[in-house]
Amino acid sequence: MPELQRLRADHAPALLAFEEENRAYFARSVPDRGDAYFAEFGAQHQARLDEQATGRIHFHVLVAEDGEVLGRVNLVDVEDGAAELGYRIAEKASGHGLATAAVRELAELARTAYGLALLRAETTLDNPGSRAVLSRVGFVPVADIVLDGRPGTSYTLALTEPPAPHAAA
Repeated sequence: MPELQRLRADHAPALLAFEEENRAYFARSVPDRGDAYFAEFGAQHQARLDEQATGRIHFHVLVAEDGEVLGRVNLVDVEDGAAELGYRIAEKASGHGLATAAVRELAELARTAYGLALLRAETTLDNPGSRAVLSRVGFVPVADIVLDGRPGTSYTLALTEPPAPHAAA
């Protein structure tokens, strides 16, 4: 079973491979990171580690037993007991419950390790997989939004108790 790990410097090669292998897949549902992200990956990775040290973000990777990165699950804009959740799962690993398990685990870490009380998330209406993950974990829709020019929904999850128990996918 893949393990959720806090982002470290030694994750860089596997994380870059994950991003490159899944670039086209991710671009179907979220804006592409752009060529500069890949060309300057080493500096980007170090900048994220430096920012993580401030406590304003918490980056995590979902790592297979062989060290391959299968996903990212992040908390950004940490402030006043709340944060924005974002995640990406490799195309070859999607549909197996990994996103739900990783988001649930990070929500529990947000509550217990990071002392957060609220998570926010957004997704587009044409991303049913992401909407299902958020629902399974216990996020509730709070507003209709436009995200990258497409209709979407914003969600929140109160972290006053553990995230919703595992439900069938």
